[in-house]
Amino acid sequence: MANNLTKIIAGLLIAIAVLLGIYAWMLGRSTPSAAPAQPTIAANPVPVVIAARTLPAGQPIAADALKMQPASPVPIGAFSDPSLLVGRIPNKDIPASAPVVAGGLVSGLAEDVQPGERAVAIRVDETNAVGNRLRPGNYVDVFLNLKREGGGAMFDGEVSQTQARLLLSKVRLLSFGDATPDHDSGSNANGSNGQPTNVRIAVLSVPTAQVDALTLGEASGRLTLALRNPRDDELAAQTVAVRTDNKLSPSALAAAGVSLQQLSGTQRSQTANVNVPPLPSRLPPGGRPNGGGGIEIIRGGRSETVAY
Repeated sequence: MANNLTKIIAGLLIAIAVLLGIYAWMLGRSTPSAAPAQPTIAANPVPVVIAARTLPAGQPIAADALKMQPASPVPIGAFSDPSLLVGRIPNKDIPASAPVVAGGLVSGLAEDVQPGERAVAIRVDETNAVGNRLRPGNYVDVFLNLKREGGGAMFDGEVSQTQARLLLSKVRLLSFGDATPDHDSGSNANGSNGQPTNVRIAVLSVPTAQVDALTLGEASGRLTLALRNPRDDELAAQTVAVRTDNKLSPSALAAAGVSLQQLSGTQRSQTANVNVPPLPSRLPPGGRPNGGGGIEIIRGGRSETVAY
């Protein structure tokens, strides 16, 4: 009886295995039905701005150098409004009839610098940059702090006295740390009060004729940035950095240079005017005067005679 039951179970297992094999073979032979073909939708041409003539690199784009032309597909970075491109500068030659795209134009800080100005980087920290609360686009006054040199006026030094004075008035901040006009999240990595941390560099847009004064002031003293209201139009008519000469261009004025003595307001004619006692008269023939001799020693502005 047990043998018959075992044979029956074995037969059932064999039958199940055969059925599973047949089912697997049938699945392998069957091919999936092809997905219905999607109807091809033709993209409608879109008008984009192209160059009416060759646009040379480094030259502002004129309005008559642009025209509209339908394009399909639309190039990445293409423009649909010619007015957005007037005055922009290609970073390489753009051939005639080629679409004008954003990647072919000068971008970044160079676009934010106004004609007649230069972008200049200076070192900053939280103590001289309004506690790191500055943002690109702010206007600041730049103050110069100088310390008196060791000799001062006595030895005709370039800085006769410790002083602080206004160097540049209402200059625009182009970037502050990693923040620029195009990328200013208004918050830092730590998310604390929206203030950037560990800022070490600020970039200012400075008139060309005043760049030399700014760089010399940073190298010789300490600069302080004072934030000002953008609606405040008061400008310093005359500072040590503002120089005007109708005969010279701003670049020529910058090439002429500025000295630390000019920045500090020290005048050599004043510093050289030191009261020095006259030299001792020549001894009469015959040697020393009665009672021994002496040597006159001059220390700075004081004179004393030492007997010997």
